[in-house]
Amino acid sequence: MSNKVLEQASFGRLASSLLGPPNGRQERITGLAMTLPAFVFFVIFIGIPIVRTILLGFQKWDAIGAPEWVGLGNYQHLLEDSVFHTALFVTLVLTAGLTLFLSIIPMIVAVLYNIGWGRFGTIGRTMLFMPSIISWVVTGALWKLILDPNLGSLNTILGNLGLAAWQQNWLGDENVVLWSIAVVAIWQQIGLYVIIFYAGLQGIDPTLYEAAAIDGANSVQQFLNVTVPMLRPVTILVITLNLLNGIKLFDVIYVMTGGGPVNASQTLGTYIYRVAFANPGLPNFGYGSTLSTVILVLCMLAVLFQIWMNKRSNI
Repeated sequence: MSNKVLEQASFGRLASSLLGPPNGRQERITGLAMTLPAFVFFVIFIGIPIVRTILLGFQKWDAIGAPEWVGLGNYQHLLEDSVFHTALFVTLVLTAGLTLFLSIIPMIVAVLYNIGWGRFGTIGRTMLFMPSIISWVVTGALWKLILDPNLGSLNTILGNLGLAAWQQNWLGDENVVLWSIAVVAIWQQIGLYVIIFYAGLQGIDPTLYEAAAIDGANSVQQFLNVTVPMLRPVTILVITLNLLNGIKLFDVIYVMTGGGPVNASQTLGTYIYRVAFANPGLPNFGYGSTLSTVILVLCMLAVLFQIWMNKRSNI
């Protein structure tokens, strides 16, 4: 009898330690119940597809017959695939360029707005932000018309201004196409990051600038020694968003160039589509999944970079 009582008491203490007191237990159960739908959604629509994609990367499958296990064959082909090398290089270059530009210029523009240079106020911020609410597909279609070498408005304007020498085949010249895409991406995204930096500026204590001014700091010194350090968390967020967006960039490039000419604008995203859905022969979903896994790894590295930077900044 005593052993049974001791066992019940031990079980009660264990349950109490796991679930806490009655009030705490109720809160934990409520919390678990509220997070359960999101967890189930994540597992079904994100977790399972990711696992399935990784597993499919070790197979060869044309969506008609049964998948054929090839082990590391797809990854071996990856190392030998010159188009993949080009797509990876273009993706990294485009991501690095966009991240650098869209992490510095929006900060400067936001600071200028904050100190009163943006005299047109709300209307100006709205016009600056407006391109960000346009989908990438619409953005690509719009700029494809603008940059058309024969009928596009850009070359027409240059011709009317007597600058015919500046006219280019903006999307058909392999030396120019990547610059054209970068400009379009910057036009579409810069307003969003200006707003993010502008919101971050509102959280900086004005007394910090007053103290810096008393110490004799000029405007540039205040920017470098007060604004930039205080915007560090926002800057890390913006850099991470730019890295992720650059790595995954697909739709605007697909609409504007389809990855051409001669793979000059071929990114990992457009190459995945080409391999898995637009292959002249049978589609190769296995190799497409291998390429998708590369994007997954790059995105994970970007997130790990954010975590590392946040820890260094004690955020």
